[in-house]
Amino acid sequence: MNLLTESPFTSVEHSVIWLLILFSVATWGLALLKGLQFARLKGQDRKFHKQFWAASSLDSAAHLAQEQPGAAARVAQSGYAAIQVNDQAQTDLSQSINHQDRLERALRQQIVRERRSLETGLAVLASIGSTSPFIGLFGTVWGIMSALKGISAAGSASLETVAGPIGAALVATGVGIAVAVPAVLVYNYFLRRLKLTAADLDDFAHDFYSLAQKHSFRVLQHPALTRSGAAASGHKVKEAS
Repeated sequence: MNLLTESPFTSVEHSVIWLLILFSVATWGLALLKGLQFARLKGQDRKFHKQFWAASSLDSAAHLAQEQPGAAARVAQSGYAAIQVNDQAQTDLSQSINHQDRLERALRQQIVRERRSLETGLAVLASIGSTSPFIGLFGTVWGIMSALKGISAAGSASLETVAGPIGAALVATGVGIAVAVPAVLVYNYFLRRLKLTAADLDDFAHDFYSLAQKHSFRVLQHPALTRSGAAASGHKVKEAS
């Protein structure tokens, strides 16, 4: 029996196909994790928005930013920290910065941090979607080269001799395309979810800025914010020591 018939795949083709299978597992794993992340974040933000806009004033809603999880709550928390009034720290340099500028910068920086957190894993999906067809093509080319060498050594160019090795070599390209298509679709889907979430955070930041403007960019220091600031200061002191 011909060796090509006994072993239609070369070791390189086997490695390529197993690598593509690994890429497929990573794609669906990331799709599941990102789906859970966005679903949880959507529920947290919806709950926070409902409670925040039901508050009687900006001051009374300050504790929600500390108690509620989610991206919107963290944006609000950074906003409160930027405009809170602390009469006992008037000599602090941070208190001498214009509250309006500090609030705008704090909101913008927090939104950037939230975007970075949501972007985790998307680069892997984009890489899998763009490279899988080429990896599969590499396996096909290598398989065809090996098949042609085997055919030349066998000294026969009949259809039965050629079709088996060439067909087996084309499997790698098919697997590469099958892996790339879901990765691209999942990447585009979560990229759109990311843009929508970022747009919602931008809208909330603008609304928070407008509310803070009505309060002259100052809110009474909330006890929870005080404890949070004290903990952050203590952490910085420990790092410095």
